[in-house]
This record gives sequence, structure tokens and C-alpha cells, in this order.
Amino acid sequence: MIVDDDIEGEVTRGARALVVCPDIRGQRTAEDPASRLAEAEGLAMAIGIVVAHSYVLQVREIRPNTLFGAGQVQNIATDCELHDAELVIVDGALTAIQQRNLEETIGRKVIDRTGLILEIFGERAVTAEGRLQVELAHLDYQQSRLVRSWTHLERQRGGFGFLGGPGETQIEADRRMIRDRMARLRRELEQVRKTRELHRKRRDRAPWPVIALVGYTNAGKSTLFNRLTGADVMAEDLLFATLDPTMRALDLPGVEKAILSDTVGFISDLPTQLVAAFRATLEEVTAADIVLHVRDIANADSAEQKRQVLSVLADLGVVNEEGEGAEAPVIEVWNKIDLLDQETRDDLVAAARQDGSAIALSAVSGQGMETLRETLGAVLTEGARLHTMTLPARDGARIAWLHAHGEVLSEDDAGVGEDGPLRQIAVRLTEKEWGRFIALEA
Repeated sequence: MIVDDDIEGEVTRGARALVVCPDIRGQRTAEDPASRLAEAEGLAMAIGIVVAHSYVLQVREIRPNTLFGAGQVQNIATDCELHDAELVIVDGALTAIQQRNLEETIGRKVIDRTGLILEIFGERAVTAEGRLQVELAHLDYQQSRLVRSWTHLERQRGGFGFLGGPGETQIEADRRMIRDRMARLRRELEQVRKTRELHRKRRDRAPWPVIALVGYTNAGKSTLFNRLTGADVMAEDLLFATLDPTMRALDLPGVEKAILSDTVGFISDLPTQLVAAFRATLEEVTAADIVLHVRDIANADSAEQKRQVLSVLADLGVVNEEGEGAEAPVIEVWNKIDLLDQETRDDLVAAARQDGSAIALSAVSGQGMETLRETLGAVLTEGARLHTMTLPARDGARIAWLHAHGEVLSEDDAGVGEDGPLRQIAVRLTEKEWGRFIALEA
């Protein structure tokens, strides 16, 4: 964090902030400026910051030294005084020079969108993998912003010190030391990736189908996850309530056991450092049998949020250019219909039914959940064929496997063979499950 000694105060949770959303001429996005501002406020509140005042600021021409014009910078300083703001959050990307000059002129800490998101991720990530990924992203971000020495690389609290306060992360202003640290983190993350690959192969041998939840942040993925599995994953009305991947088992019609994976939410303009750092986390999506794209259908920007999610999924190779699943089917879940009026809700349910690849529901009220379960079960058992086989009764492992992974229609005594009593089993299996069963015989 670039600050001068005279303004490096203690600014932590509960700090009052002025949130400024620059609307730059010639850089219009599909999102409405008011919606972008609301999202920026949500990001600030997600880290415990009090939004004292916020507004969209028109920028006709980008100033290399400060981003904003001189008069606008002075107005920001005045607004900080009027609203007793200790911190200025700029919902956009600031260069190191712009950030430093703004802090010198305004006399307060200034952080940009990337710094704020990194701070949130630093506080929320709880697994060893998550901490490694965020620290790597943080060091990458800080490389170009070092203007003085820090004392050590030790992290003493969640978050990464953009907001100051006791126990903040400090890094040595030695670029070689940072590069060495980043190299070590990458090696550790590579080991984590290999471990995850082993776990994935173990699941393939098990094997149970994997269903991955994806979607824009705060779309309700964790609430849906809890509703389906009975788990108690953190599910709050906050941006980035979930950062670390979570997996639980669930039962579906015709499928005795499946694995549901909850993933980090996507967001527009996600820092490039984090996109790269969280590749390992998102690899779970690439190996899924079904991808559930959860959308906050009550949000006015739902269509733009969908575009953002599909863009990232396309980069991962999960969907093609048309937004269709490349390897696994993608089912849209139109969540939060409980927030809509009855007429709109009924229209959405009818539209989802007609679409065939979408389900309208409320993870909070439970409406539509049974339809989702039936759809998931039908997709996972699609193409299942009836197989009739005779197995030695003592071959309990394979018989149990058929009960666990197929739909056993009948099981009867089939006399006695060379290996003792026999069992005749009629079971419905998908091609994938049949191939796995054959592999068991080998």
C-alpha cells in the first residue's frame, strides 16, 4: 500500500469510506453506472466498511497523474471532510502513481477495486490453498507499488493490510525477495493442484458424479448448496461470502450419491491476479458431470452477470462460444424468484419450463427445489440401459457397487455355479457407469 507517513493512520473494520465510481467517457460497459456503484458499495460492506457517501463521477478525460481532474479531486477531498470519511474507495483501476498522488492531495488512504477485492479475499479465505492463492495474487499486485521498505513477509491477520491497522501484512521492498516468495508459493500451489488431481481421480474410481455450482457473486449458490445437501456453509447476503471450494454428498432420484461442489463467485473486472491464482479452485468445474449456473434472476443486471460468468467459463473451456457445455451439460438455475411479485414469478416458472435448460426456484423458500432434484437425476441417468448379469453371491463388492451406482430393478437367486451360489441382477446403468463397472472386473 502506497501511503505517506503522515496519512498512514489506523483504518480497519468500521472505517467510514467515500465510494467513488468513475464513469469514463469511451469506456462504457453493459452495466448501468448506478448498478456498478451499488456493487462497489456491496464490496465495501463485505469487508466491514461503513459507506459514508457514494456517487458516480463522470470522467471526460483520464488524467495520468490522478485519473480525475484537479477540481474533481478537490471535491472528493471536500466530501471526505463533510462525511467524515477516513478512506476513499475508487471503483476502478488506479496506477501506483495515481494512487499515491490522490492520497497526497486528499490526505486519506485510497484503494482501488483490485485492492479492495484482494482485501476481501485475504480475510475470507480459510483453507491453506485459499491463503496461498490470495497471497500470491497480493504479491503480484504489490510488485509495481513498492515505494519504500517494509520489515518482513509475515502475515499476522486475515486481509492484506490495504486498510491498515495492527497486524497488517508487510513486505520487504526488495523485488528479488518478492519474486522468490512468489516462486515458492507457485511451487506450493502446484503441489496442491496435484493433490486435488489425486482426489479427483479417487472420486473417478469411486465413482460418483460431480455437480458444480457456478455463478455471479451473491447469486445464492451457498444457500442452494445448503438446501440441497443440508450443510451449513456460510450463506449471507454478502459479496464473496464463499471463497474456498466446498463439497458435500447429496441423494438424487435414480442416483444414490452425487457430489455437489460450491465455488467462488464471479464478478465483473475481477483482478487478473486473482483469475490466474484461482485456476486450481475452478478446475473442479472443468471435471464436473453437470454445471449448475446459478443466477440472481431478481437482479436488474442478471443478463450482464450471466455474460460475465460465461466469459470466464469459456476461458476455462467449460462452455463453447454459444455458451453451451463443452463437455458437461450446463443447467441455468433462476434463483431468488421469492423476491418477485406473483405474476412475474409465474411467468418465469413458465418460461423456464419452456426453455428446458433452466429451472426457476427459490433456495430460501424451497419453491422449485423438487423440480431441480428431478432434473439433475434425469440428466445423470439419461441414456441408461438395462443390463442383466449373473455374479457369484460372494462377489459382494461389485454387487454393492451396482446398488450404489445404478438402478437395480431386480436381484434373484440364480442357482449354484463353480464358485458357489449365483445372483442374477437386472440393473439400469449409464454408459459411463457401465464402463466403470467393466473396469472393476479388470
